[in-house]
Amino acid sequence: MDGRLLEVRTGRKRRVAGHVTAYGKDQRTGPVIAHALGLDGDEVGNRRVHGGPDKAVYLYFAGNYPRWRSDFPRHRARLVPGAFGENLLVDGLDEATVFIGDRWRVGAALLEPCQPRQPCSTLARWFGDPGMVKAMVDNGRAGVYAHVLEPGPLQAGDSMVLEHRPQGAWSVADVLRISYRPESPAELLALAAAPGLAASWAAWAARAARNPRPKPL
Repeated sequence: MDGRLLEVRTGRKRRVAGHVTAYGKDQRTGPVIAHALGLDGDEVGNRRVHGGPDKAVYLYFAGNYPRWRSDFPRHRARLVPGAFGENLLVDGLDEATVFIGDRWRVGAALLEPCQPRQPCSTLARWFGDPGMVKAMVDNGRAGVYAHVLEPGPLQAGDSMVLEHRPQGAWSVADVLRISYRPESPAELLALAAAPGLAASWAAWAARAARNPRPKPL
């Protein structure tokens, strides 16, 4: 199953509700270079928890937006592309059809999804609603961060073509399910070994598996 890149977005740091963030991202036209640390022109507000090669590019799935608007009609006007701070808005794919460790060709760039988004207080501040964090955990419409394995230009309208899927790969949806609702240490140990999973996420799963009563992420 292939997808299509609908929008490319980058953001500059700004102050929102007393915090510096680059969450708000503007739509770009024409080619934008993807490189190991992100897209040209995209800034990071807090490098302690964002940015770096494991969070170089954030993909979000266009099909999630109508479901969010249905669930949160009070935020309907804000639940439009860009509302989740995505770099790439993708059509035709979702958390169930994109797998950790996949290699997707988008334009000239090669992307490798490596970890789901873990919603935080920035999401709550953006909407002025702390319930949005719990909602993303519950509904799994989190999107995914990707490595940039091969730098290059990409732009709206490019196809997103799957070139490789590792044996034993986990879907983004399955990673989220086990992370937030682990049923046993064995599940977490299996998650820790998932091919292509970001090292920090795998390390968390391995630590949690050592707990007789594993706690969710």
